[in-house]
Amino acid sequence: MTEFTPVQSLLGGALIGLAAVLLMALHGRIAGMTGILAAAFAPGAGRGWRLAFLAGAIAAPLLLMQMAGVQIPFDSPVPLGWTAVSGLVVGIGVTYGGGCTSGHGVCGMARLSARSIVATLTFMLATGVTVYVTRHLLGWV
Repeated sequence: MTEFTPVQSLLGGALIGLAAVLLMALHGRIAGMTGILAAAFAPGAGRGWRLAFLAGAIAAPLLLMQMAGVQIPFDSPVPLGWTAVSGLVVGIGVTYGGGCTSGHGVCGMARLSARSIVATLTFMLATGVTVYVTRHLLGWV
């Protein structure tokens, strides 16, 4: 069963929002993780801030675990093969959808982008269907 953590979730969401606002205000860039990741390892300018952003995304949970003694479980009841297939499907969706949940859901919706609103509604619908299928039809927790 998934643990409900409203305080941690609110704090995490506020930090994500703050990071997105600061990135837009200071660099004029959208905080879409897949775009940042793809461009961080492609030739061209602007790699420094992208690598720093990604390093922060990796270091923050590690720092939380170390300093606050928080345990972040990294196990999954979903078989590894399904996880790999789902990663590929998400990658295809990100490519065709012109961005990921962070780019569309956090940044695009804040700008009232119709495309991002439709994309986010699609993400949420697909998530609901996926949870229903995996938990209720396939029996994965």
